[in-house]
Amino acid sequence: MKRADPRRALPSVDAVLRAAGPRDAERARFTRAARDVLARARAAGASGDAATFAAQTRATLAERERLTLRSVINATGVVLQTNLGRAPLSPRALAAIAAAAGAVSVEYDLVAGKRGERHGHAARLLADLASAEDAVVVNNNAAAVLLALAALASRKEVIVARGELVEIGGGFRIPDVLRRSGAKLVEVGTTNRTYARDYAGAIGAKTGAILRVHASNFKISGFVARAEGRELAALAREHSVAFIHDLGSGTFLDTSRFGLGKELTVGEAIREGADVVTFSGDKLLGGPQAGIAVGRAESITALRTHPLMRALRPDKLTIAALLATLETYRDGTAEKELPVWRMIAATPRAIATRARSLAGTLASVGIPAEVIELRSTIGGGSLPEETQPSFAVAIGGAPANRLAQTLRSADPPVISRIVDERVALDLRSVLPEDDEVLARAVTGALAKGGADGPSRHQNGPRAGAGRPV
Repeated sequence: MKRADPRRALPSVDAVLRAAGPRDAERARFTRAARDVLARARAAGASGDAATFAAQTRATLAERERLTLRSVINATGVVLQTNLGRAPLSPRALAAIAAAAGAVSVEYDLVAGKRGERHGHAARLLADLASAEDAVVVNNNAAAVLLALAALASRKEVIVARGELVEIGGGFRIPDVLRRSGAKLVEVGTTNRTYARDYAGAIGAKTGAILRVHASNFKISGFVARAEGRELAALAREHSVAFIHDLGSGTFLDTSRFGLGKELTVGEAIREGADVVTFSGDKLLGGPQAGIAVGRAESITALRTHPLMRALRPDKLTIAALLATLETYRDGTAEKELPVWRMIAATPRAIATRARSLAGTLASVGIPAEVIELRSTIGGGSLPEETQPSFAVAIGGAPANRLAQTLRSADPPVISRIVDERVALDLRSVLPEDDEVLARAVTGALAKGGADGPSRHQNGPRAGAGRPV
């Protein structure tokens, strides 16, 4: 006797809906999910009643609609963690975003009572901070570089040192940006040594600009040579071509004051003579994602009036957050207000004290924890290979990957690092006011122990280089 096909016993979509009783607002979404669940069951030769598939549909819909953009605690020690949104915003910037969320004079002149200029809001403050003639803001630094090249060197040649033909995260490559801008790349020098005479020898009738690019995420050392910015600026003026300097991260503060390498400031790049200096808003500046170009008035006007600007312009919330961030530099409070600089400026002693307190809290609920000393990085392509001393709370008791996964499911999720195959919570990238939130999240995820929790008797971790997880 031929056996009945179990797929014929599958309930109808209507039967699943009757068993689940979805709300009117979710009925259409639930129906689509039910069809998908039943289709998978049919393909797998599965069977079941309407109630079974109603439960599966409910679980499928919940997974589909689970929020993936969530607030997390960055305990990796990387201050500008690109995958976690780079610079956390200051309370002043957050308040500015809230104030700008409604109707706002983004393109309205309150004095004249007519349409105004979007790009004027931050221009004067940026120019003053950079000691430049003018400034303009776009949606990220790659856009600022693209716009500068398109406005000043389209259909012309742009001279770049071979050692600066970089690729950064996401496959962003300088040669590709040059092509998209309509400019033609002219390489000069060698990977490790490029002189001003190399640039001079490449300048011709078709040259539109000299481009200097920040070495993001790597450093060339040893037998190296690099033309000075002042040399390139003088060469550009002599031949009436533009000198564009892409700083990458960009900073208004002297990074060497914090035990880090010396990063060229925006003001110093302007004083070297660049026509346009581009940099990011969400890295060392400590603000929202944005691309900023400062420089000579004539050059910045060319950027502001270029047709690409319409596609690259920032929105009102970005402008509001950027203005609030820039005001801290104007007021001399950036180190106290901006989370990025608060993290960078934190002393090892202060971090160690916090780490001991956190370790004690975890130990009090049975989570084996100890304080370890390690090195933290800035991240975000800023200050490559530069590190700072830091302290972390290392947790033992279970395989590191499993513990890290458990912490990522905490509320809020905790993103840790691995040090010598142990989970470590590096407090360099956690603000002091978030220590209690971090403690609650970790204890809530691990205190009960079990399959994913720690054991009381595992050996503690040792200090090491670490990796984020």
